[in-house]
Amino acid sequence: MKVFQKKKIIVGVSGGIAAYKSCYLIRELIKLGAEVKVVMTSAACEFVTPLTFSTLSQNEVIVDIFPKDRKSNLKLSTWHIELSMWADLLIFAPATVNSIAKINYGIADNALTTLISALRCPLLIAPAADEDMFESEANRRNISELKAKGIFFVDPGFGDLASGLVGKGRLAEVENILVEAEKILSNSNKDFSKKKVLISSGPTFEPIDPVRYIGNRSSGRMGQAVALAAFYRGADVTVVTGPTQVSFPKFIKVVYVRTADEMYKEVTKQFLKCDIFISAAAVSDFKPKNISTSKIKKDKAQLSIQLERTKDILREVSRLKKKKQIVVGFSIETEDEIKNSKNKLSSKNLDMIVINNPLKKGAGFEVDTNQIAILKKNGKILNYSLKSKFEAANDILDQIKN
Repeated sequence: MKVFQKKKIIVGVSGGIAAYKSCYLIRELIKLGAEVKVVMTSAACEFVTPLTFSTLSQNEVIVDIFPKDRKSNLKLSTWHIELSMWADLLIFAPATVNSIAKINYGIADNALTTLISALRCPLLIAPAADEDMFESEANRRNISELKAKGIFFVDPGFGDLASGLVGKGRLAEVENILVEAEKILSNSNKDFSKKKVLISSGPTFEPIDPVRYIGNRSSGRMGQAVALAAFYRGADVTVVTGPTQVSFPKFIKVVYVRTADEMYKEVTKQFLKCDIFISAAAVSDFKPKNISTSKIKKDKAQLSIQLERTKDILREVSRLKKKKQIVVGFSIETEDEIKNSKNKLSSKNLDMIVINNPLKKGAGFEVDTNQIAILKKNGKILNYSLKSKFEAANDILDQIKN
């Protein structure tokens, strides 16, 4: 795990019985060559003392937003901003149900949540709770929403819990946390610095009437993963996205659109400014020729909608491509994937195309994983195993770089 050498890592600790396991995590990170700083909640101090973490990390431990001794001379400091800019990664382990909820709703009422509100690096959360707490509807919703915001999670383990029960909720083993941290850090090497990357993402919705539309099942998660991967590798990232539930860090420029025509106009506007264009959007191929100005009543005897093709955004912008620009397409195919993708690669003048079949288990829409193949302009085909979309995004960036 050479990737940890000289990396700057913050370990966040909240108030759960698993807080003692953070000692082992810090020790392993130090062994691997990382510089570690610890930020605790006051509740975490009920389980492990700041002195213990300071001894292990050989750094000052932050517990409170403000110094306790207000009688002596105080040094003014925006420590949370400075620390957020210092870190390559924040590992929050253990993260209680309470802390997860605060992060999701932007509550910054302690040192750790205040730091996270200003964070500029990836955040990896390792939850720990009794099974009933972990599996509660509110906690599952909070975790789902945080994942949609681009925050990484290590699933808790199954086994003996502090309550005496047996179930899911144990803090993940240190080795598992390190494996997930390694995946993130190995793709945060700033090799795309000074590159302007434009990404189209999500579906488009083509209105039928003021209520209904034609759309598709794209969640925007693949586009988000590519945007995050490019950002963490140092790129200046702009995303043009259709309607989705996913969100992006404030450091990524995002332009929201709804229809294929709107996406075409915005992508065309942004294209000449970029070095790399990655077309991850699932643009509707058809739109209603005529849009009803009032809701179409369902009791009509027959209803037929005349459709017309939308603009092929990828084909259109490729015609504007300058010599040094790189254009990457996506090909979602349920049959003859390679043959159909080769035709797209050629007809749309692409440098490479990412292929995936949504019928494969764990691939395609509305999931956090994908199984891709990459077809390059020179005819080379690279096949990848099922991975998280963030890992798949980094495979795509690796091939763009090569």
